[in-house]
Amino acid sequence: MEKSVEDVLKRNQLSITESRKKILGLFLSHNGALAHGDIERNAGDKFDRVTVYRTLQTFVEKGIVHTIPTADNSVRYALCKDSCSEGHHRDHHIHFVCSNCRNTFCLDDIATPDIRLPKGYSAEKVEVVVEGICSDCK
Repeated sequence: MEKSVEDVLKRNQLSITESRKKILGLFLSHNGALAHGDIERNAGDKFDRVTVYRTLQTFVEKGIVHTIPTADNSVRYALCKDSCSEGHHRDHHIHFVCSNCRNTFCLDDIATPDIRLPKGYSAEKVEVVVEGICSDCK
C-alpha cells in the first residue's frame, strides 16, 4: 500500500503543516536519499533553511527518515521503513552512493553485516556505505 503524506504525519502524531507536507512529499516521490540542499531547492522559496532543518530533525526524531553519513561529512536523509518509530531506527541496511551521479540509495534487501566486537564493547549503531556505479549509470 502506498503511503500518503497525511497518513504518515497522523500516524506519527504530527500536525499537518505545509512545510511537513511538502518535504515529506519529496521523500515519498524520490527513489533515493536527499541532501538538505536538495530539499531546499525542491521545496521552493516558501520554506527557509531553518524550517527545512527543523522539519528534518522532527522527521528523524519520529522515525520517519534516517540519516546517512557521506564522505564529505555532510548528511543525506532517506525515508524509513514502517518498523522505525520515535527514537528507534531499525534501518539496518547498506547505503550505496553512486560515484558518477552522486545519488544515494538504501539497499533494503542487504542487511548490515554482523559485527563482532571485543569483550566490553557494545555497538549502538552500525553504518555501511558502499560507493560504486549505480544501475542507472552503468
